[in-house]
Amino acid sequence: MNYIELIINTNPELSEIFMAELGEVGFESFTESDDGLNAYILKGDFNEIAIQEIIERYEALGEIAYSFKEIEKQNWNAEWEKNYPPIRVSNQILVRASFHAAEPNIPFEIIINPKMSFGTGHHETTEMMMAHQLEIDHKNKNVLDVGCGTGILSILAEKLGAKLVVGFDIEEWAAKNSQENIGLNNCVNTQISQGTIQDEPIFAYDIVLANINRNILLDQIPIYVKYMASKSVLAVSGFYVSDQPDIEACAHQFGLKTKSMKSKNNWACVVFEK
Repeated sequence: MNYIELIINTNPELSEIFMAELGEVGFESFTESDDGLNAYILKGDFNEIAIQEIIERYEALGEIAYSFKEIEKQNWNAEWEKNYPPIRVSNQILVRASFHAAEPNIPFEIIINPKMSFGTGHHETTEMMMAHQLEIDHKNKNVLDVGCGTGILSILAEKLGAKLVVGFDIEEWAAKNSQENIGLNNCVNTQISQGTIQDEPIFAYDIVLANINRNILLDQIPIYVKYMASKSVLAVSGFYVSDQPDIEACAHQFGLKTKSMKSKNNWACVVFEK
């Protein structure tokens, strides 16, 4: 059966929201662009009324336009291979799909099958989070991955030597995707579940990772602090450079100190220390 490609033109900050919403109505794959999001679904499962209802819920957040077209099944894998090339981070991490060739000289290899592109490392925020992880000592540490998405940060944490990694995501499709990718990467010290930070029992983690968005971070950083051991670190991203002062002010208010920061294409990533 052929697929339908849905093209949504909107503020890229809304892409993650639309991935979650579209995943609930049967869309199984996504690619992000500078103009928004492309989503893919089997032709027989496509329901334009459901799309319109989703868009109506978010029209107040900005201009949203959509179009769609049918694509042949034989072009589907080619489309993914075109939009999902392997990436390298700091010449130490290779993120690839199972259909890409391995590169044995890369210290850390992560396999993420492209069921959705957010969290594959192609977005600047994910890349910067991984670059920061390379600079943080993970050996024998306990790690909490907030909003784990595809599980890429959890996988890297275990590969960097973490003894326990706990990840969760509010979306069922994200939690399942993370669990699949955890298996693909033979991770044995990583636990993934569906839920929110409120569902997690209080535990003193050495590293907390949160690649989410500005508003959630401002709301939840005070909660993350409760999960942080003494001398632990919190790495956050998912916000613009212009939002960094607000993120830092919130973190400093609750006893965290700025340790390091990165930026790329106007996106920011900051590491705090307790």
